[in-house]
Order: sequence, then C-alpha cells, then structure tokens
Amino acid sequence: MRIAVTYEDGNIFQHFGHTEAFKIYDVDQGEVLASEVVGTEGNGHGALAGFLVANKVDTLICGGIGGGAQAALASAGIRLYGGVSGNADEAVNALLDGTLGYNPDVQCSHHDHEHGNGGHSCGEHGCGHHSCGH
Repeated sequence: MRIAVTYEDGNIFQHFGHTEAFKIYDVDQGEVLASEVVGTEGNGHGALAGFLVANKVDTLICGGIGGGAQAALASAGIRLYGGVSGNADEAVNALLDGTLGYNPDVQCSHHDHEHGNGGHSCGEHGCGHHSCGH
C-alpha cells in the first residue's frame, strides 16, 4: 500500500488542487516502512491524479478536494480520505489502526463560486492553507 498525504510543514495541506508536495508512505501489513516528501513540480488539480498514479499511490489523505479531482481519483482507483486536518504522520497512523476521522462527502466549497474576476486564490473563500470547513 502507498499512502499519499497533501503536505505542508508536517501537516495535511487543506486544498488538494493547490498542494505543492505530498508525503508518500510505503506501508506493508499495517506498518510504515518508509516515507518521503515529493514535490508536485507545479502540477495542479487534474494533473495531480496522474502524478499520484505515476508514483503508484493507492490511497490519499487530504483536506478539501473538489468534485473533478475526486472523480479523477476514483477513475484511477485511488481511495480517498478527505476532510482531514492536523499532523500528516498521525493521520496515516490513525488510518492504519482504523481510527481516522474523515468526511466521505468532502467538498471544497469555493468551486461553487463564479470565477469572473479573472481568477482567485482559494484563501479568499476560506479554503486556503488551514481553514477548509474547520
């Protein structure tokens, strides 16, 4: 099993499509064998599902995530645990011991807004660095 976590400064980054790094954990029989932080090389949104596939990830833990990215992950066969916040290592350990609290209906609410102002930063809609629904 390979678990990826959207990652920033030890914690779960709260917007999948804007994450600049994943921490990827190699797991065998419920034990973390190794982990490494991997930069996304500027890929965002839809390209990130392909990035995870290329890195042989089968499970993702993240904060907010939009519907398009969820669909891309589902079609790639990647299990999603969204709506999670806090320390990345602790979240992986909680997943492995069956105690991870997550939201199966996670949404990143800014995707419902019009983008008529020539683009925006997700922080303008409360979905930025540390605040998606929490």
